[in-house]
Amino acid sequence: MMYFLGLIIVTALLAFIFVGIYNRMIRMRNLVDEGWSGIDVQLKRRSNLVINIVETVKGYASHEKEVFSRVTEARSRVAQAGTVEERASAENVLTGALKTLFAVAENYPELKANQNFLQLQQTLSDLENEIQMARRYYNGSVRDYNNTIQVFPNSIIASMFNFDRREYFEAEEEAREVPRVSFQ
Repeated sequence: MMYFLGLIIVTALLAFIFVGIYNRMIRMRNLVDEGWSGIDVQLKRRSNLVINIVETVKGYASHEKEVFSRVTEARSRVAQAGTVEERASAENVLTGALKTLFAVAENYPELKANQNFLQLQQTLSDLENEIQMARRYYNGSVRDYNNTIQVFPNSIIASMFNFDRREYFEAEEEAREVPRVSFQ
């Protein structure tokens, strides 16, 4: 009888541990999804803002068609991206295209002084900060989730219920390079 009671207690304890681990992984996965949703919202806001910026610059620099087409094409790639990795890559291309667009804008003093353009630039700058904060939150959630599903005994439960590793939202290669400063 004591053996049977001990077996029931051990089985119940293992079931509680199993359920606790499973529920923790569900909570962690939901935090990752929430983090991605935050990034997605900010990126959509930026994508919508890009249209206004391009139209404003077009009014002053209509002969810069190549720059406009690069920005438009990059924005289209963002909309078509499916995975986090594809989206990060497409967003990095869009960021590069926007840098080129703003470099072109530097050649037009009347555009740089335009109040609407200045406001759009400020809004974009604010959005970039919000995207960076959302990216940090998402990447932190991904780190915690990946750690949770990869440690033992969680890894056994994770593989049983298809808790797959998630990818980080990486910055573009150019942003990782150390800037070169020259005082000549």
